[in-house]
Amino acid sequence: MSHRDDERIDLKGAIPFALMHLACLGAFFVDVNPVDWLVCLALYYARMVGITAGYHRYFSHRTYKVGRGTQLFLAALGGAAAQKGALWWAAHHRVHHKFSDTAHDVHSPKRGFWWSHLGWILCKRYVSTDWDKVKEFTRYPELMWLERHYLVVPTLLAIGCFLVGGWSMLFVGFFLSTVLCYHGTFTINSLAHVWGRRRYETTDTSRNNFILALVTCGEGWHNNHHHYPSAANQGFFWWELDISYAVIRALGVLGLAWDIRTPTPRALRHRLIQKPARRRVRASRLPVPAVGRDAV
Repeated sequence: MSHRDDERIDLKGAIPFALMHLACLGAFFVDVNPVDWLVCLALYYARMVGITAGYHRYFSHRTYKVGRGTQLFLAALGGAAAQKGALWWAAHHRVHHKFSDTAHDVHSPKRGFWWSHLGWILCKRYVSTDWDKVKEFTRYPELMWLERHYLVVPTLLAIGCFLVGGWSMLFVGFFLSTVLCYHGTFTINSLAHVWGRRRYETTDTSRNNFILALVTCGEGWHNNHHHYPSAANQGFFWWELDISYAVIRALGVLGLAWDIRTPTPRALRHRLIQKPARRRVRASRLPVPAVGRDAV
């Protein structure tokens, strides 16, 4: 697939992204403490959950419902990953699902690994947000404020890391974890359509991959997701680790989330290419639908 003129890399616009990577090199010029690495790991997974359970499964697919306060928290937690606002993220992701692996897909790996991994976010064409695609959220002024000021939360997090742990925590705890979170997220675009196994027959090349699931808190079960995109869980069976779904279920236990959608038993058997990795799957272990309707 060829690229349009407005899909060329915007070198000026790519400077902040490049500086984030260069800032990680500051770790070689300071004394890094074990606590800095612990903060790096904690911030990586906390913000990955903000992207996966928040930006992806809530804002993009509406796989569960939350109140206004929890909605703002999810937007802020995902925003801390410095991947722009939740509505920008969701609007582009909805296009990806509508045209997955076609010429209109935002980041299909059929257009090249680097394009799907990061090239698409570095061109001018995808800078703006198509508000019509996320109009159900535009009535919330707090979300719109975060969209306009999407750098506020990550900037405050960076300042907090510096005040608590100095330069070492800033370089390792914030900058390194942010860059790792970037590329962890991007692997679902670039690798989850080419590396792994396909359980379900879908119109795209999505695949399931355990390693990517570990890296992205459950997003690696990508073929499952494209088969049934409005499910809150992407690991459909008990052996498919899905940390983001565990977080969503925890929100449900606390009364902060409800109408948590899961695949119906019929959906789990529909369009199967191969049997699940574990041959013996008891019916009692299959996910039970949280609402009485199939995905749209």
